[in-house]
Amino acid sequence: MRVLIDSDVLLDVALERTEFVTESTAVVVACEQHAESGWVAWHSLSNIHYVGRRMRGNEAIRDFLGEILGFLTVPSTDHVVARQALTLAMGDFEDALQVASALAAKADFIVTRNTADYRRSPVPAITPSEFLRRVRD
Repeated sequence: MRVLIDSDVLLDVALERTEFVTESTAVVVACEQHAESGWVAWHSLSNIHYVGRRMRGNEAIRDFLGEILGFLTVPSTDHVVARQALTLAMGDFEDALQVASALAAKADFIVTRNTADYRRSPVPAITPSEFLRRVRD
């Protein structure tokens, strides 16, 4: 199963968000254990850095990004993929970029805590707990 991991899940891990860190970490570990199953959008890296450096510092968040890039793949995105995001019937452009990246990765799912934001996505969105159930089955 190929999944694109939304930045909210990765930020849960990077920032050790108490309420979400256990499930989100399990998602990341599952992707690490299954080569080429996990993907991250190019623009998520800058979002994670921007938010994370304020809370953990520049060096720590860059280390985190280096770790996840050891096993998460960034799909090839370009002008065409960016324009595709503009055509998606989604209220939030950042979410549309996630979907366009998921399409470029040929992802089966987008793993996010904000599944409601992806109701109109051609790539189904599932929660970390749903992803973990599917991986365990």
